[in-house]
Amino acid sequence: MPRAGGRRPRRSVAALAALVAVSALGLTACAPTGARDLTGDLSVHDPALAQDGDTWFVYSTGSAGVADGNVQIRSSSDGEHWVSRGAVWEEQPEWLADAVPGVSNLWAPELIEHDGTWYLYYSASTFGKNRSVIALATNTTLDPDDPRYDWVDRGPVVESASGDDFNAIDPGVAVDDDGTPWLAFGSFWSGIRMVRLAWPDGLRADDEEPLRLADRGTPPNAIEAPYLVQHDGDWFLFVSVDACCQGLDSTYSIAVGRADEITGPYLGRDGTPLLLDGQTTLLAAEGDRIGPGGQSVAGGMLALHYYDARLDGAFQLALIPLRWDAEGWPVVDWD
Repeated sequence: MPRAGGRRPRRSVAALAALVAVSALGLTACAPTGARDLTGDLSVHDPALAQDGDTWFVYSTGSAGVADGNVQIRSSSDGEHWVSRGAVWEEQPEWLADAVPGVSNLWAPELIEHDGTWYLYYSASTFGKNRSVIALATNTTLDPDDPRYDWVDRGPVVESASGDDFNAIDPGVAVDDDGTPWLAFGSFWSGIRMVRLAWPDGLRADDEEPLRLADRGTPPNAIEAPYLVQHDGDWFLFVSVDACCQGLDSTYSIAVGRADEITGPYLGRDGTPLLLDGQTTLLAAEGDRIGPGGQSVAGGMLALHYYDARLDGAFQLALIPLRWDAEGWPVVDWD
């Protein structure tokens, strides 16, 4: 998804065909319409997929007992075999403990490259509460072996408190045709919201009321993890709906809406607004693969996590080619 002004570097659908044809570039183990056969360290939740040079990276939600709960990193030279590359930091930024009392692990990262700088957005929160913050770190490279590699804490971007009607987690950043960056975010409460960012600092541009993009309307308003993709002049808002993080009891699925402008209004395939619970299901549970969600897109691939019944509900990384049908809607297939 290329967009004016920068985004995770990704290839067009035509380039994806070339990627499939050249095994050295990876992601070629099985048919181009089905989920890839992945190996290695796949214990990934909320994957942010990106490519820096010839290497693929996945940044993901941290684990409370590993590196102080910081965002985890995995890499692959071919998009198939994944290895751990540690965490962004060994200790969380000190200010997070005051901003979000009780914060344990950091959630749902997002990566975007702009003008030679990588911007890493991530969430700090606690389950069931909306005292939350989306924060930012920057780096000049994603390669931990590069001597320039250093994630620099840039502080908070968007915060929410118990008195707010939104939850500042699950960042998804995209850049419109004028080069303006936008941050979509949200989980439950009033659904998916959006604010304007600014280059070069990557922070919030103003203090205007966040725009409203999607809302299921009735409690618990289980919609979250927004991710924006531009295709053939239209914008697509990918979301995860229903219950995450419950292993084999998870009911998560991925849904999508479409708009003419990045700011909406987004509509489902039948024309119902996403502000009226109109999103169209893209990918749901199938067989042993339960609760797909936490999605991102790079290199023509949809990255997500799911809960594997063959592993007693352990979460796993999946990569599935993203295709587009005759009406310009995204399509993915598990097999």
